[in-house]
Amino acid sequence: MAAGFLVMLYEYSPLFYITIISVCFIITVAVVLGWFGFDVPVILRSSDDTESLTPVPERKMVLVTNPFALEMSSTAGTVTEGLSLQAYCLEDCVLCCFWGCEVRALQSALQSHQHGPRLCTPELFQDALEFSYHLCQNFNLQREKKEECFTQMQPELGVNDFGFLPRDRYPLVAVLMLTNTETRDNYNIVASVTVLHVPDDKYRISARILFQYLLTTNGSLYDLKPLFMSADNSNLSGTNEPSTTREGSGLQNKDLDENGEESEKEWTDYLGRDCVVCQNAPINRVLLPCRHACVCDGCVYHFLHCPICRAFVLESFALSNNPTHDEDKEEDLMED
Repeated sequence: MAAGFLVMLYEYSPLFYITIISVCFIITVAVVLGWFGFDVPVILRSSDDTESLTPVPERKMVLVTNPFALEMSSTAGTVTEGLSLQAYCLEDCVLCCFWGCEVRALQSALQSHQHGPRLCTPELFQDALEFSYHLCQNFNLQREKKEECFTQMQPELGVNDFGFLPRDRYPLVAVLMLTNTETRDNYNIVASVTVLHVPDDKYRISARILFQYLLTTNGSLYDLKPLFMSADNSNLSGTNEPSTTREGSGLQNKDLDENGEESEKEWTDYLGRDCVVCQNAPINRVLLPCRHACVCDGCVYHFLHCPICRAFVLESFALSNNPTHDEDKEEDLMED
């Protein structure tokens, strides 16, 4: 219909009027889409419109040191065949593997850490679980040494599966705690709790980490969340070996927000990668709630949607405290 209308205009009107009508039509469509909140291409927006976007709120973060790191081995495991876990700790620690831990008992233990005595030893954690598990295996780990621990449900227990869904038991709960009392005072984090799914006869989905929690000395509970880079970059998970920070301390740093969520960062992996928007400044912003780390400090204020997944951006936080792109420009001008 639109094509026929343009043909009619071409036959009965000069070319000048056709051009004017087409331009007016494009501008009208852009204004209507912008008025009703639809995305309008940046080329149709003026610089004033871009600068008038509401800035994305910034979430306040706190830098802490996590002495624990735990990940699953690449070899697939099952309840009957066992599972290999790779642990790395900055101090001497103990790894406790609880097979068949009750969901209710674990949630009660985590709540008791927040409102009661701190669960900083394996004995206290076992008492908090009220021994509501099938088997507990302990492994002593040396400091700054990546060790592989093989854990398996004992055949004499006769447990081959944990029933159909929904289940009242987690297949495996792995807890990392510091061994020496003296070293516990050096860290805010006293324990790392990892809930894992291990396939069995009733539920054959592959082994994976379901949840990870960090318990602190002041009774707080933080949920460890992964960060996501663009498709050509690896996933920033919360189970990698602690890496060297910009202070050169060899410790693994994490950003904790005031709502109890945590996001881990690997400095050597993402520093220096370019922003997916301007391809100029390094990536330094994580968008929430999608947790994509993809933009720089300057571009984060010009988008209402994530450039990767197009989800609405509600908040953001900085990966490092480096000066923003605009501040760098102002410093350069002052020096000149």
